[in-house]
Amino acid sequence: MKLPNSHRAVISEQKIRDYLVSPSHSIGRFKARIFNELGFYQHNWLLFQSELMTLLANPAHEGESTEYGTKYVIRGIIIGPSGKSLSIVTAWIIRAEEDFPRFITAYPGD
Repeated sequence: MKLPNSHRAVISEQKIRDYLVSPSHSIGRFKARIFNELGFYQHNWLLFQSELMTLLANPAHEGESTEYGTKYVIRGIIIGPSGKSLSIVTAWIIRAEEDFPRFITAYPGD
């Protein structure tokens, strides 16, 4: 299945710049090492956002539904500015009071 309303998906600047590619974030710095190797850094976070958006063409797998909303997982391969590629898992949520997906996180896949 496609992620519902994927054409309206939101990936916040803070989620990428201040978490996923931040070498100083208490938790994100561990992911940042991997994403930095691909060439994604805080100064070019928009490139990472764009690459994540391409994954929306891939199948989504519906996960847990709670009073907060429904989570989805999309897997795929991203290619960084360095030319290196990485299998990645992305998590999304459609909040109960909304009808569009929001990016939650990404991490290396299998």
